[in-house]
Amino acid sequence: MILEILTPEAIVFKGQVDAVTLPGLNGNFQLLTGHAEIISALKPGTVRFNSGEANLSENQFLTPDSSHANSYLFSIQGGVVELLENKIVLLAEV
Repeated sequence: MILEILTPEAIVFKGQVDAVTLPGLNGNFQLLTGHAEIISALKPGTVRFNSGEANLSENQFLTPDSSHANSYLFSIQGGVVELLENKIVLLAEV
């Protein structure tokens, strides 16, 4: 599935991912390929996603997750996420 992370200042990431964990208002939740369509508000926290994309270590916005291979972290102050037809768009406040 495709993940796009957008902030008012930049396109943080756009690429193929296997899983995304997000800080929902009622707790963390995970999106996987084939997940039902969803729109959700997000609270401050950390977004974690798994991606085999090359050169992500050069991305100034993302932090590699040392506890999981090919996993990256992105801190947000809130936002909104939409999943539609295996494409996730995350509009994030940072």
